Amino acid sequence: MNPTLNEQSRRRWVAIEARAIGRGGISVVARSTGISRNTIAKGIEEMALSQPLEENRIRKEGGGRKLCTQIDSSLEQDIELLVEPTSRGDPESPLRYTIKSTRALEQELKRRGHQVSYPTIASILHQKGYSLQANKKTLEGTSHPDRNAQFEFINKDVKRRQRLKEPVISVDTKKKELVGDFKNNGREWHKKSEPEKVRVHDFEIEELGKVVPYGVYDIDHNRGWINLGVDSDTAEFAVESIRQWWKNIGKKSYTHAKSLTITADSGGSNSSRARLWKYELQKFANETELQIRIRHFPPGTSKWNKIEHKLFSFITQNWRGKPLISHAVIINLIASTTTRTGLKVDCRLDTKKYPTGKKVSDEDFATIKLIPDKFHGDWNYTIKPRI
Repeated sequence: MNPTLNEQSRRRWVAIEARAIGRGGISVVARSTGISRNTIAKGIEEMALSQPLEENRIRKEGGGRKLCTQIDSSLEQDIELLVEPTSRGDPESPLRYTIKSTRALEQELKRRGHQVSYPTIASILHQKGYSLQANKKTLEGTSHPDRNAQFEFINKDVKRRQRLKEPVISVDTKKKELVGDFKNNGREWHKKSEPEKVRVHDFEIEELGKVVPYGVYDIDHNRGWINLGVDSDTAEFAVESIRQWWKNIGKKSYTHAKSLTITADSGGSNSSRARLWKYELQKFANETELQIRIRHFPPGTSKWNKIEHKLFSFITQNWRGKPLISHAVIINLIASTTTRTGLKVDCRLDTKKYPTGKKVSDEDFATIKLIPDKFHGDWNYTIKPRI
């Protein structure tokens, strides 16, 4: 209806919608339509007074004050630059969350020469898909005091490497999956009353076992790689997965690369405290002659890792409702995962054994050419090749 209405009838229309919603209706309609709260309130007042429509009071198309974003072309860009490095929240949600208040943003924007009020900033942020949320809705476990600083550090570092056309990958292990005719959450199309039959109990089938999908996500090329292990999730397995990605995809995509930046969680097989992880990375660096630059996310922030919501979430969606009855089926389901944004995924089966409990002696650890960064060297470090 909106494009067919004139100024007055549009005002009455949004007023009716707001009144029908009841409490909070003005805010809901304003966000949904982009029409200002004042306009909606004026429409409600006209309806209450039963004022007739006056044709001579209708402005021509394009009349009225220009939007501040039309007057100030750099306003929207500066708002996004202020909130982007500290954007937080569940990355699988359609909303992005920012920890900065609109009043704080108003003061900063005015210092940069913009004349804008905090309600207008809030409106622009809503249109861009942002929403201010309380910390308790986003935190996972204990919050490290340098958490936000590490997010900003990773954000700046990744963008710098991308400008230099150097590879940046996000890595992690997806949860282990039982192989066999087990129930897999989700639904798919079947004839009515003819669902696919699966086992009642989820007891591991000895000859099939479980699979361990270790993922590598190329941030710049929107391309995923899954090394499908059948043994333990160890640091040796993690580095082997990265090695196979480099041999099969990375080396061809980045022919002139001098370094490889890896963003990873702080725990699991790629833990920031795991000696074996760093020792195996040294072997990889020696083989490829690449400088391996590691950037760990703070503890308890695994959902902020790009691979979680750019790769793993889509794999889960693609195989929902389908029993993972064999390795071949799992590989085909993973490899057929695509998105509208052009995601492509490759998958290989890794049948090697990766025994747990391997130790790295002090002598072996001393051979690692590890250079800690000035900021949080425990999270940010480079392993240089020994040539």
